[in-house]
Amino acid sequence: CAEQGRCAWPLLRRLPARAGLALRHGGGAAAPSRARPATAASSSASSSSSASSGNGGASRAPDTSLFVPVPLKPGLGGAAEEDVGAELTRPLDKGEVLKNLNKFYKRKEIQRLGAENGLDARLFHQAFISFRKYIMESSSVSADLHIILNDICCGAGHVDDLFPFFLRHAKQIFPMLDCMDDLRKISDLRLPPNWYPDARAIQRKIIFHAGPTNSGKTYHAIQRFLSAKSGIYCGPLKLLAHEIFQKSNDANVPCDLVTGEERVFANEDGRQAPHVACTIEMCSTNTPYEVAVIDEIQMIRDPARGWAWTRALLGLCAEEIHVCGEPAAIDLVTELMYTTGEEVEVRNYERLTPLTVLDYALESLDNLRPGDCIVCFSKNDIYSVSRQIEARGLECAVIYGSLPPGTKLEQAKKFNDPDDPCKILVATDAIGMGLNLCIRRIIFNSIVKPTVNEKGEKEIDSITTSQALQIAGRAGRFGSSFKQGEVTTMHRDDLAQLKEILSDAVPPVKAAGLHPTPEQIEMFAYHLPDATLSNLIDIFVSLSQVDGMYFVCNIDDFKFLADMIQHIPLNLRSRYVFCTAPLNRKEPFVCTTLLKFARQFSRNEPLTFDWLCRHTKWPLAVPKNIKELVHLEAVHDVFDLYLWLSYRFMDMFPDAVLVRDIQKKLDDIIQIGVCNITKLIRASQSAAAPGTAEAVSEDFPLSRTQKDARNSRPSRLGSRQEDVKSYGRGSLANRLLREGLLTQEMLRQLESEWQDQHRNGRYGFGSKRDDQHSSKETRKKRK
Repeated sequence: CAEQGRCAWPLLRRLPARAGLALRHGGGAAAPSRARPATAASSSASSSSSASSGNGGASRAPDTSLFVPVPLKPGLGGAAEEDVGAELTRPLDKGEVLKNLNKFYKRKEIQRLGAENGLDARLFHQAFISFRKYIMESSSVSADLHIILNDICCGAGHVDDLFPFFLRHAKQIFPMLDCMDDLRKISDLRLPPNWYPDARAIQRKIIFHAGPTNSGKTYHAIQRFLSAKSGIYCGPLKLLAHEIFQKSNDANVPCDLVTGEERVFANEDGRQAPHVACTIEMCSTNTPYEVAVIDEIQMIRDPARGWAWTRALLGLCAEEIHVCGEPAAIDLVTELMYTTGEEVEVRNYERLTPLTVLDYALESLDNLRPGDCIVCFSKNDIYSVSRQIEARGLECAVIYGSLPPGTKLEQAKKFNDPDDPCKILVATDAIGMGLNLCIRRIIFNSIVKPTVNEKGEKEIDSITTSQALQIAGRAGRFGSSFKQGEVTTMHRDDLAQLKEILSDAVPPVKAAGLHPTPEQIEMFAYHLPDATLSNLIDIFVSLSQVDGMYFVCNIDDFKFLADMIQHIPLNLRSRYVFCTAPLNRKEPFVCTTLLKFARQFSRNEPLTFDWLCRHTKWPLAVPKNIKELVHLEAVHDVFDLYLWLSYRFMDMFPDAVLVRDIQKKLDDIIQIGVCNITKLIRASQSAAAPGTAEAVSEDFPLSRTQKDARNSRPSRLGSRQEDVKSYGRGSLANRLLREGLLTQEMLRQLESEWQDQHRNGRYGFGSKRDDQHSSKETRKKRK
């Protein structure tokens, strides 16, 4: 056996696998230490971004939990080359091989060498399990590995000699180990201004129009937009882009409209107009303009969409950039423009009409007056409040986020019309921007709102000062029939907290959002061809480096879609486009339809009008209950999705014109449903299964820490009748008790307060008979 081993040494000396052998027989001496990948990447990154601030040149260790091993099939034998090892030595004794492999794993020197080559404890363990499985399950291994294993088993070699083969295997299953420096350079996001050479080639003038809602800041920016030879307006909503499109063309300034789902040209021959109004994600960073307007700049901090404002601010090629938004964003915009060598001129504006916070709450819907708007933060509350209003013989308009834009405009028109009997509006915070409404008084039905934090976790908390000011500012707008605005709450307990929120200063915007580009992801995929798109994104974010003025936007929606369509064969660019589609992932019908779109697309079969009608069961009827109305809204979203994809894959989604026609018809059907929403609610409640009312709240399970609970304001738990009901019984109470946010004593106190409030008729909701029934039920429970 020893003789066979010696015969093999001349062959092994010529093999590259032994070139970096670190330890000799006996395992005492180590080879010269290799540079760690992180150190090399750090040096490279710091030299390329010496001007960056924040975390500067420091590169953080990668999150190796994101490294998914590439499966390697064991050798099955049969090829002549694979038998060379056995011919030179002898067949391997797998029992002896297993003992020596386990001895290799336990060697401290081997673990240290693994760490120096990028294998932390987790990766080292995974790589070894794969290496051992590969050897034990292979009918034959490569000649050089076979000879080393044979020498070790015969006592002519040392287990440390396996390290080069182990490292080669580790880099096969974790290919990112071999290209970590390149991956770090691709994901280095510390100099975003350099991504836009066209904008850097000109000296831009930045004008910040700062002020609260209804201060005229956007009006002055738009006046400059209209007077320019060419211009672009970038807004957060389709409704706002459509409004500027209308205003511009009404002022005889030809203007195109560009949104994700729609292109409307001012010129009948399809030539581009010198002005364009667009949603901010659709703005061009290559087209030169005289004037650009970026509206609602404070949304640059938005955890999901902030990247679009960053891109527009840094990348628009315009001689003048007019930025409109809250004063809280002034410092960040000034700092960002300092890195581009551009100065910011700030113009401050005051509110044009007074806004008064009332000293009393509404307390009962009997106290409503014409021009009132009740703001709710869930569909359940919208449905409940609107039904109770119409039960009092009053008509109300309804606006919430998932309604089609056309329906929102029609409801706004109905509410604004002085000749229409509808004088009350029930809405979510969707009225905060994009709609012109004649509101006398804003009434907050609640001051707690379900939100998603920067980690992507769902939680429920008080509305922020910025949100409260944005919504309250809709009352008494300049130019409306009400010269003064008022704001209050539905419940007395919430009023003091609302005053506190409104009196607080809006915290400054501290960072701007960024998002990986398709080009960056393609470069990642080149280095990691076997990784899924979701995994590529995870690794990109893990390795990405940003300075203190930026953050990487939340990518949970992107990853959700990437995982959903991962099994469908698509090229990377097409897969990326599908994953950036605007879609509410809580809508099962829309998600399912996107999946069908991707499957049909992957088969290279066009998605025709007839195909879409079959899968959406078009034509659709007027809804008979709330469930059918919600489904119609989902179908409208599907049509939006088709139109959005039609502008990216025109040959595969060829019937955009026909789809737009039926979408308008669907808009009319949804409008009929919304106008009859009280009847739909009544029909739903008479036929609904138990538990239907909690469907919306379950979308937002509480996720608050003990610290959050201690710091929360005490009035929050008693702020809503519906909340008190939920705290008093049912799954929400159990969840709060489990999470330590509610004690049994607090629960008893809440039940007692709820009973007292209803006995005194404090809330004014429901009939006296209902209140008596509720009190009896509570007394039974207490007994």
